[in-house]
Amino acid sequence: MYKQNGKWNSYDRFCFVKPIPVTESFIFKPFKEEPLMGEMAYPNDYLSSKGVKSGDIVCFQPESEYEFDVDGEKMYRIYDHQITIKL
Repeated sequence: MYKQNGKWNSYDRFCFVKPIPVTESFIFKPFKEEPLMGEMAYPNDYLSSKGVKSGDIVCFQPESEYEFDVDGEKMYRIYDHQITIKL
């Protein structure tokens, strides 16, 4: 990812997803963040061409996320082909 004119841009096959808090359900989830789900923060050109935009809730494949700190926020760097669903 690179910053240009004060705005972050994803690069190549990578996108960045922000984890979301656990949603309430009947199933107990012993996590602070919803597993395998997040809010798309910085889609790449390929995902943008498929209709995925910043703010969309997406699901991704297990063990595909790589944690980064972007301006003090936790983000997951994920390859675009590992994004499985746009909710």
